[in-house]
Amino acid sequence: MAQTLDKTLTYDELVADNEALKAKNAYLEAELAALKRLIFGAKSERFVQDHDNAAQLDLHLDNVQLVSTSRPETETITYERKKLQKNGASHPVRQPLPAHLPRTEIVIEPDEDISGSKKIGEEITEELEYKPGTLFVNRYVRPKYARPNDGGVAIGVLPSRPIEKGIAGPGLLAHLAISKFVDHLPLYRQGKMFERQGVEIARSTLGDWITATCAALEPLFVLHREQVLRADYLMADETPIRVLDFTTKGKSHLGYFWVYYDPLNQRALFDYRQSRGRDGPLECLAHFQGALQTDGYQAYDIFEKRDGLTLYGCMAHARRKFTEALNNDRERAEYVLAEIQRLYTVERQARNAGLSHQERQKLRQTEARPVLEPLKAWLNDHYLKVLPKSAIGQAIAYALARWSKLCRYVEDGRIEIDNNLVENAIRPVALGRKNYLFAGSHAGAERAAMIYSLVTTAKVNGVEPFVWLQDVLTRIADHPHKKLAELLPGSQLSKTAEE
Repeated sequence: MAQTLDKTLTYDELVADNEALKAKNAYLEAELAALKRLIFGAKSERFVQDHDNAAQLDLHLDNVQLVSTSRPETETITYERKKLQKNGASHPVRQPLPAHLPRTEIVIEPDEDISGSKKIGEEITEELEYKPGTLFVNRYVRPKYARPNDGGVAIGVLPSRPIEKGIAGPGLLAHLAISKFVDHLPLYRQGKMFERQGVEIARSTLGDWITATCAALEPLFVLHREQVLRADYLMADETPIRVLDFTTKGKSHLGYFWVYYDPLNQRALFDYRQSRGRDGPLECLAHFQGALQTDGYQAYDIFEKRDGLTLYGCMAHARRKFTEALNNDRERAEYVLAEIQRLYTVERQARNAGLSHQERQKLRQTEARPVLEPLKAWLNDHYLKVLPKSAIGQAIAYALARWSKLCRYVEDGRIEIDNNLVENAIRPVALGRKNYLFAGSHAGAERAAMIYSLVTTAKVNGVEPFVWLQDVLTRIADHPHKKLAELLPGSQLSKTAEE
């Protein structure tokens, strides 16, 4: 028997309760779908319309059926293939080894007596080999000479070194920093690798060397930071980093790297802050003027009111919401994703044709704008037909709330359709924190931000990070301050240093 209610509900109250239950059910279904996608789903966000796989991620937990034992239907498949060689074997073509690799020539003469024989050719076999990185010692010998005139002593001047009176050379310091922040090897693992070569270096010493490396690079980083923040178009995003909290044993603090990327000059800036509050970007971008492209995080909304600054949205984040809604309302989600795919087709067309910013802006006006205007009308119409807390309802609400910022890119050919470039810059941090887990202190996180800024800029400019960092650490102590910009990873001098 149904439980007796304390009071009799009216029809309107029952309808309201029913709507609330529907909304709650839609929300829970969306949460379950998101969990399934996280565990079993594909990571790519590229939309490929496929009606045959509508229930690809469905685990069928709510509708278990017995497996049929009937014989499956069969079909005959025919195909063509290349005819095998007469001996029945197919020999794949091996790609030649890169010509730039150094070669060690090993000549193997026949064992038999070849006296009086004439050489008619040679067989060459190449083998790709590897020699692990080797530690070695630079031994600076400076002879002393007694001057006959004044009885003084003449001795050669020791070249400047990255760490004054330290034993670590620029190559070793560069190797430590690149191995940790590019190849994601924690210092303790690097120490174990050195031990296998018979050299024991205390972990604290390795940490001190990283600190000293950052101290040497600080003037260069300050200049780099100024150049990035002088740009008139930046992308912004943030990512968390765990930091040890010495005030509470066994606890860690959740800090954030706020990342700013200058797409036109290919420069990245990592700015460490102890929180995700708006104080970080407000302070860092205090004097910024121009275009700022972000995701939908509300901390950036305050910039909408600043004169001389225009906010742009990220279409990839809007697309992501509809991808997440596919299991909730496939028909509506697929429609929006197909329309967004048309927008990205325009971008790909401009990129493949090598269009200038002005040409890209004109192409967007003729090809992208006719897609955006009816899409907004569709979103407004269908938002009234879906449950607000459902996945599709939240996706539509997200897009409509940011629509003006999402569409502004068509007015300026410099602006990208999304801020994926800054997300690409952040990706190494996500890989790194899986290995070294946390920063040792807030100061350590700030040093990590410095290294990430410089090596990320080096990579996006086609500069090999290790070669660049070794070269900079070798020269920076004696380099004129007025010419410090020559050492930046995006400068022509840095690129030629690699050669």
